[in-house]
Amino acid sequence: MNVRNIIDRIKPTFEKGGKLAFLHSTFDAFETFMFVPATTTKRGAHVRDCVDIKRVMIIMVLALIPAFLFGTWNIGYQHNIAFGLGWGFWQTFGYGLVKIIPLYLVTYLVGLGIEFTSAQLRGHEVNEGYLVTGFILPLIVPVDVPLWMLAIATAFAVIIGKEVFGGTGMNIWNPALIARAFLFFSYPSKMSGDSVWVGGVSRFTETGNAWASAGHGLVDGFSGATPLANASMSGLAEHGYSALNMFLGTVPGSVGETSVIAILLGAVLLLLTGVASWKIMLSSVAGGLLVGWLGFIGGATDIPCWYHLIMGGFLFGTVFMATDPVTSCQTECGKWIYGFLVGALAVVVRLFNPGYAEGMMLAILLGNTFAPLIDHCVISASIRRNARKGRTA
Repeated sequence: MNVRNIIDRIKPTFEKGGKLAFLHSTFDAFETFMFVPATTTKRGAHVRDCVDIKRVMIIMVLALIPAFLFGTWNIGYQHNIAFGLGWGFWQTFGYGLVKIIPLYLVTYLVGLGIEFTSAQLRGHEVNEGYLVTGFILPLIVPVDVPLWMLAIATAFAVIIGKEVFGGTGMNIWNPALIARAFLFFSYPSKMSGDSVWVGGVSRFTETGNAWASAGHGLVDGFSGATPLANASMSGLAEHGYSALNMFLGTVPGSVGETSVIAILLGAVLLLLTGVASWKIMLSSVAGGLLVGWLGFIGGATDIPCWYHLIMGGFLFGTVFMATDPVTSCQTECGKWIYGFLVGALAVVVRLFNPGYAEGMMLAILLGNTFAPLIDHCVISASIRRNARKGRTA
């Protein structure tokens, strides 16, 4: 008996009048996750397509896999080079996997738990958007973030960032960035500064180093500054962060944000499938390059403008979060404006806010806030332009 037959046999139990009818939302979520719904329209004109929102979410997750795989390996790699352990590939990757799995367990258990509970209480279908949110969140935080903090941030993002607005498709801000913003403003010492973890589970201090040197075993991690924390040519050179290192991703940083190659692989998939807007990606890059160039020639920084694209979370945010179809602009002209503002603002924050080296999170959240206004202005301008054409015709 195949899976479809098994589901069809037990389905009446979860439908109205069945013994487990109160779990209909939960059952429906699992059924529609595995199979395209069999419902068909009977009247009116409708756009029919084989791709539904669950399949779009799956494409997003597939696009994130290269960044996840490389980031997992980089966790072990940073630990490996810190202590000169001489690990091979599988030891390095396995170490990283052990460190990142708890983050995914927390984000999915807490997030999906709230999603399913909310759907059951309201008698609604379970929203699919959290498949992507739960996958992104561990990739944009330090891997040593305390799990209880991550659980609180996840709950805050799902409840305040999504459910109060009506769930997936109704939220104003990107839920994963809401969680990161919650962590940043509530527990800044865990999210920024030189003491943030970049290669293990706990802080690596001079005391820990001495303990390890004395033969008491290795501490579980070390602290240090990421390339953005040393955002000057002298600082990058001092710490050995070359452009090639940052392009490949063999530098400290949040799990999924370091490798430009892995992010670009995901971007190619999103563009080929039409899931993400190339206009937003291109205009964001243009905005970042322009402001970076102005800052460079104006003496605000000695970093070449294109360095901003390969440092920190600029490219990750541009590809995977600024392009979120729910929270970004919907009009074609608005996408150009929105993307440009996100990229430009991210670099402005980097150049002129010494207390916060990474500006992409704030740039995207502000872009999300003003996206409806941008669309409104674009549509209003189009209506006025068409009205003038009508009067002159």
